[in-house]
Amino acid sequence: MKDVELTDGNRRVVVVVVDKGEDAVAAINEVAARRNIRGARVTAVGGFSSATLGYFDREKHDYLPIPVREQVEVLSLQGDIAENEGRPALHVHGVLGHRDGTTVGGHLLHGEVWPTLEVIITEVGARLLKRVDPETGLALLAGETGQ
Repeated sequence: MKDVELTDGNRRVVVVVVDKGEDAVAAINEVAARRNIRGARVTAVGGFSSATLGYFDREKHDYLPIPVREQVEVLSLQGDIAENEGRPALHVHGVLGHRDGTTVGGHLLHGEVWPTLEVIITEVGARLLKRVDPETGLALLAGETGQ
């Protein structure tokens, strides 16, 4: 993985190139922690050799796995990084394209990169906060920023 920090006015922009064989979620989380990113939007394109997406089941209060066991194009990956319990927390959804043009989408739980994943992390504030929602058990944006 390679990453470089740029500036856009008073905001940081971090460009991350995730290498073949790396897990996309782990790589993005590692960069966010190392660079102390606590409030950002995330976008990415590239490819996966395999992935696991998730669909949140309201009754089970958990993600149902959607396994993807073939090479796919990452057509769209977008989400946020916010602070949860003092650490940066990645939340991204993706749309993946199969060879035949069909797509599958959901919450990205795991994605083994192949051949690359090009990620843009753009700060939107010093810090966004997440709090656990008692009804769902999910850490959701709290609608406030911290200083």
